[in-house]
Amino acid sequence: MNDAPHVPVLLAEVIDALAIAPGEAHVDATFGAGGYTQAMLAKGARVFAFDRDPDAIAAGSAIVAASDGALTLVPATFSAMDAELAARGAVPVQGVTMDIGVSSMQLDQAERGFSFQSDGPLDMRMSQEGLSAAEFVNEADEAQIAYVIKEYGEEPRARRVAQAIVYNRPITRTGELARIVRKALGYKPHDKKDPATRTFQAIRIHINRELGELADGLAAAERVLAPGGRLAVVTFHSLEDRMVKRFLRERSGSLPAGSRHLPEVAAKHAPSFELVGRGIRAGEDEIARNPRARSATLRTATRTSAAAWPEHSVTEGAM
Repeated sequence: MNDAPHVPVLLAEVIDALAIAPGEAHVDATFGAGGYTQAMLAKGARVFAFDRDPDAIAAGSAIVAASDGALTLVPATFSAMDAELAARGAVPVQGVTMDIGVSSMQLDQAERGFSFQSDGPLDMRMSQEGLSAAEFVNEADEAQIAYVIKEYGEEPRARRVAQAIVYNRPITRTGELARIVRKALGYKPHDKKDPATRTFQAIRIHINRELGELADGLAAAERVLAPGGRLAVVTFHSLEDRMVKRFLRERSGSLPAGSRHLPEVAAKHAPSFELVGRGIRAGEDEIARNPRARSATLRTATRTSAAAWPEHSVTEGAM
């Protein structure tokens, strides 16, 4: 594991949006290396931190020990936060924070297979169980691979990439897959973005059901937040950000009538969120310190006293 510190993106802005009062209960839905959690603890919050990665849970034991009982680590997906919190008698909470996508810890470990920066086994499983990326690229048919790369990677030449993947199977290493994609799309060393980036993103999102988890997690946060509770969500690419933005527009009642996504739902339910903030981006100073912040967007909102919307009204985007 990389020994460099993992700096949470937009940390000051997230903590400011949460407006934590000592003794409040808050959820860190994506514990990772514990950066947001430690900042919440420093403000006097009781924190329930979720992570489906067993490595993250194990690494967090030292933070738990130092928290004097203020931190509870929950080895579960954040989409299950309502059931997990209810089982612990911890509903409602005053804040939920979500940092969506792969963590720096996962990217930095070549053996986890998330990144093509270092060669490793083609894995990408956040929970370290279930279908691996290698199994997907070696067993799925060409049409399914092309669909995943186009929908979740927004790759305009997805069919060409899928054809190259199928032709070169079996593929077991991240370096192999990156070379195949680069050859299929053409790669010049001076290109600003490696052409393999979209394909790796797409396969990772598919393997981990990330967009479905996000949709379910937003709905779960709506159910556990107390009136006046604060929601803060940090996303790193357009698919996630569009989903969060649409969810908050729907739930705040600001989605225009006749939306093709929800033709009538907005008129049927009282707004469950208010004070929806505009997207916040990192400043140049933070980007210089932490290049990962360049693509980050923070969206915030405050829970009203209205009932949570029915589950069937959650929109997952392109799943």
